Amino acid sequence: MTSVETSIGILGGTGPAGKGFAVRLAKAGYDTVIGSRLAERGQEISQGLREHWSSHGIQLACLSGGDNALASTCDVVVVATPWEGAEETAASLSHNLTGKVVISMCNALMRVNGEFQPLILPRGSIGESIQAVLPESKVAAALHHVPAKELGELGEAVECDVLICSDSQEAADTTSELIGQVPGLRGLQVGGMSCAGPVEAFTAVLLQLNVRNKTRVGLRFTGLGNV
Repeated sequence: MTSVETSIGILGGTGPAGKGFAVRLAKAGYDTVIGSRLAERGQEISQGLREHWSSHGIQLACLSGGDNALASTCDVVVVATPWEGAEETAASLSHNLTGKVVISMCNALMRVNGEFQPLILPRGSIGESIQAVLPESKVAAALHHVPAKELGELGEAVECDVLICSDSQEAADTTSELIGQVPGLRGLQVGGMSCAGPVEAFTAVLLQLNVRNKTRVGLRFTGLGNV
């Protein structure tokens, strides 16, 4: 289980979803590092977020930035890079990720004739690809369906269930706990990493709903009671 003493690194955390999760964790009191290929970019983004939210009366003193190598030294690491670079980035930092919980929030999607389509990867999913290059890490796949803009809106709940796939119970539990720091999110452990492929691919359906209805949809599952 994590505590506020646990540090969280976000690889490629300068995109909307990575930034959103970073500010949520920093608000909860976790030391959170936004990583980027360039240290200056990570520092710039984190500083901008601190200044923005301080003007709204929210202090993010726990938020900092640097390069991906710095982010990979944290206790728990989230992979939020573009999907094309996720496996390579994780592999290049494997020496810092041994024994750690690593959370993949990447989706392999492309736009064809104006529609989002999921890609079929050799290993089935980004989560499984990252697990393959990090055999000594405890990998989970999660956060694929959370609306990125709403995730970054501190002070507002995000009405969405989050499906968590992992072959490691520790990784699944840690991911559930971090997701629980975001008001409105509910983490649901659905099974092993073999489930990550369909979970990641369903993101294309949600994006198409957004485009057609000019909205941002979130998933909610019924029949689960107080899970």
